[in-house]
Amino acid sequence: MSDGRLRWRCRRGMKELDVLLERWLDRRHPQASTAELQGFEWLLELQDPELARYLLAGQPHPDPALRGLIEGIRQG
Repeated sequence: MSDGRLRWRCRRGMKELDVLLERWLDRRHPQASTAELQGFEWLLELQDPELARYLLAGQPHPDPALRGLIEGIRQG
């Protein structure tokens, strides 16, 4: 998926999520692995409340691969 489409999908109903997602996209997208990009796209499919639990509240995701990606997004 192109950077522009991903950036559009980063726009959420919560400004805090927008900032975290767009920051990761700006910093990691150019060198991100295929697995990271697929995980990021999968996260963008989540509803805002669920995404906020992982990114803002720090609830661990059950999938270890996504936990690493989520931590990377949270840390900026």
